[in-house]
Amino acid sequence: MTLTDEQQAIKDEFVRVRGTWDGSWERMLELDPAFVRAALDLAAVPVRHGALEPKVRELLHIAVDAAATHLHTPGVRRHVAAALDAGATPAEVMEVLELTSTLGIHAANIGVPLLVEVLVEEGLRAGPTPLDERQERLKAEFTATRGYWHSFWDEILELDPDLFEAYVAFSSVPWHTGTLEPKVKELVYCAFDASATHLYVPGLKLHLRNALGHGATVAEILEMFEIASLVGLHAATTAAPILAELAGRDGTIDA
Repeated sequence: MTLTDEQQAIKDEFVRVRGTWDGSWERMLELDPAFVRAALDLAAVPVRHGALEPKVRELLHIAVDAAATHLHTPGVRRHVAAALDAGATPAEVMEVLELTSTLGIHAANIGVPLLVEVLVEEGLRAGPTPLDERQERLKAEFTATRGYWHSFWDEILELDPDLFEAYVAFSSVPWHTGTLEPKVKELVYCAFDASATHLYVPGLKLHLRNALGHGATVAEILEMFEIASLVGLHAATTAAPILAELAGRDGTIDA
């Protein structure tokens, strides 16, 4: 369809601010220009604030979209392209994907402490078993590499040292070989923990503390939240094209 002057102005501003445009936004623009304008204003907040460099903003978008709890392929493609255009290297993008791949361990972070609670309630556990030499070594290696220790690792290390050892090696790869500064790594963790598709409070609080310790500013952290908040727009970018297809140009449902 031919865009009205209002629709064309919104599209032009969107491209100027976001540097991208695709069919999903075109369909939404046809269905509800006011919504697209409001969505653009929301998405422009972190760009306008500018506490993070453009490359880092795009890397955080990738973390949110690529996370196992979201897997929004169109967003991943769009933001990988934008990150590369903003100067990110393929190695830096890969590092973000490596960091984001650690999300799966939260099954154990949540599940093992609950298992311990049930064991205690059922009279099957009296208390923690002292760590052996191997477990103490693994704890020391994790602390040295990651710069912290948290109590939610205690019971995983005690009850399943094989999983913990494999996870230490897996999660340490970007810390050993990556080039992103530590505060950016921690902001990546924060972004996917804070996302509406995950909302992992213990990890978010931990990584907020770590990010501040590595020099992140409050403005940078708030900008990370602004980026993560945009995940809600994917309801519209995914469904509006389906609505446009089924409703048809004349407002009737296609047969």
